[in-house]
Amino acid sequence: MTGTQQPSAGRPVAPFGRMLTAMITPMTADGALDADGAARLATYLVDDMRNDGLVISGTTGESPTTSDVEKDQLLRAVIEAVGDRATIVAGVGTNDTAHTIELAHQAERAGADALLVVTPYYNKPPQNGLLAHFTAVADATSLPNMLYDIPGRTGVPIATETLIQLAQHPRIVAVKDAKADFGAGSTVMANTGLFFYSGDDMLNLPWLALGACGFVSVVGHIVGDRLHEMIDAYLAGRVGEALEIHRELLPVFIGVMTRTQGAIATKAALGLLGLPGGTVRGPLIDATPQQVEQLRTDLVAGGVKLPGGAA
Repeated sequence: MTGTQQPSAGRPVAPFGRMLTAMITPMTADGALDADGAARLATYLVDDMRNDGLVISGTTGESPTTSDVEKDQLLRAVIEAVGDRATIVAGVGTNDTAHTIELAHQAERAGADALLVVTPYYNKPPQNGLLAHFTAVADATSLPNMLYDIPGRTGVPIATETLIQLAQHPRIVAVKDAKADFGAGSTVMANTGLFFYSGDDMLNLPWLALGACGFVSVVGHIVGDRLHEMIDAYLAGRVGEALEIHRELLPVFIGVMTRTQGAIATKAALGLLGLPGGTVRGPLIDATPQQVEQLRTDLVAGGVKLPGGAA
């Protein structure tokens, strides 16, 4: 098999669905985990925003500042709410191989469908260290693994040659790409069976053109249904329609992804929509009133209908 365009017999063209959202972790006013809010939000994302799957405890889910116990509670709440009709991918990646394996075991026990494993951050391992780390995590459970390549946060990219080697592992099946290297991604897709998911909302459409099978989105909290429409249009050959949707959503991409940190902006947007989100944990800090008003303007410009708003 060579990439997502030529699936072998019986192999899915998008193993976790095409439209996934990296879900925030709802919290109460005092900063505690809001498991009930997580169940309500997950239900909204699947039933109203047309998400095929959800990524739980990724970076947008504030995984660096939630405990292992909270991660387990959150995952179980989401699985109970929507696990019968959506793929649930558990974020388990840390910068400690042993801890990552512990979280992988925990997620498997909770009933996750798959694992998201980010490149170890801060300690900047060499490529042979990445190879050993990802292999050890993939060996630890029976679940399929999606690697998360985001060097802007981790400090280390997963090299093309490393991804080609890792693709030989039967449980390393996909990559969430936030590296924005179209040449490298194209080379990996042309030489492996790895499925690529866009991890950068502004680049969702061009990644589809290069063979990506779908998105792991942040703005999917707010416009997941329209992103799903964009995927459907592109795959049906209606490229002009897909481009139109992309351009209509530019203010949303800018408002949520560029004006402040993504979890901060997403929780502010959910607050405007009357959905569970709540506070963020330090070192993040809640959006200022001025940021919220700018976000309101951006969302309306992108066609998002806000309660009591003009859009």
